Amino acid sequence: MARVNENYAKLPGSYLFAEIARRTSAYAEAHPEAKLIKMGIGDVTRPLVPAVVEAMHAAVDDLATSERFHGYGPEQGYDFLREAIAQHDFRARGVEIAVDEIFVSDGAKSDCGNIGDILALDNVVAVCDPVYPVYVDSNAMSGRAGDYDAESERWTDIVYMPTTAENGFCPEFPAEKADVIYLCSPNNPTGTVLNREQLSAWVDYANENGSIIMFDAAYERFIVEKDVPHSIFEIPGARTCAIEFRSFSKTAGFTGARCGYTVVPKELERDGQSLNAMWNRRQTTKFNGASYVIQRGAAAIYTPEGACQIEETLEYYRNNARVIKEGLEAAGFEVYGAVNSPYVWCKTPEGVGSWEFFTKLLEEANVITTPGAGFGPHGEGYVRLTAFGDADATVEAVERIRAM
Repeated sequence: MARVNENYAKLPGSYLFAEIARRTSAYAEAHPEAKLIKMGIGDVTRPLVPAVVEAMHAAVDDLATSERFHGYGPEQGYDFLREAIAQHDFRARGVEIAVDEIFVSDGAKSDCGNIGDILALDNVVAVCDPVYPVYVDSNAMSGRAGDYDAESERWTDIVYMPTTAENGFCPEFPAEKADVIYLCSPNNPTGTVLNREQLSAWVDYANENGSIIMFDAAYERFIVEKDVPHSIFEIPGARTCAIEFRSFSKTAGFTGARCGYTVVPKELERDGQSLNAMWNRRQTTKFNGASYVIQRGAAAIYTPEGACQIEETLEYYRNNARVIKEGLEAAGFEVYGAVNSPYVWCKTPEGVGSWEFFTKLLEEANVITTPGAGFGPHGEGYVRLTAFGDADATVEAVERIRAM
């Protein structure tokens, strides 16, 4: 008889955002008159910019002709996009990344979950706490996390690194050696960042211990402060210890279109094997590449017109983040993030739990947030708000919360 992957049975409840959607739907059904404002899931609301749309239309026209038709593309991505990425995302910042170190995909979330395919199951995994759930859940599905302890809300074999206001949202090195370390800057969910000195210390740690840093840079375009690296490869030594994940979802509104990429340096080797070659083997076996139309759209953001247009959209969201941060602070809340990020990490009132405050905001202000506890034990006592909504709705949501 066929057997299933028993690790799935260990997963607690449903995926965080599915649970939020369930609770929100139940409330909306019971209160059809409620005007709900979504500030929970980090989904963008602004349309694709004209340069991207025009490029996609032209790509569709290509597929309608025999002369310009494209079938299967290269699993690693078309060179026209990979060259643009190498030039504008890295060389423009003084970082040399080769085209064959860039792997275009259908999004950073997929790659963050799939990267474990090339790693042994006995690696010790360390994550920040609070943490983006995909890092933990994908390792649990693979069998690296051990067993889930409901009382502590932790997995027995995962190393949790508290990342809190008390330590300036910079995790300390784990007491036990970690083989795989997930870092996210700007951070999801806290909206905070690691500066150059902090990130350099982690690169040194990884090289000294033979660890690999999984660096999620999905929100790097929101960085405005000068001492905050946009890429881990700005740090000397990172090419021998890091893999970086990038996304067009928040950069250019591709949450529905789906496109991102992962950088695996050729210097990164473990057990005498190239992780670049291993990831290439994995992708060519399990992935047929992102679509031609989508990649043409992604490449358009690197044109002068596209770059200008997406910057306007990014500034729209940055302003929303400022409105949320300043409004909540004026109401007496303790908040973090927002400056270099589309996320605002808000401390709940004294003695009020994350899910309790989520419910209070939903029912009394009709504002949907994300409970911090859903991101890990050290997320308890916080909620996350996103800046990806409509500007007028964002102002209204903040006013509703202040009125409470």
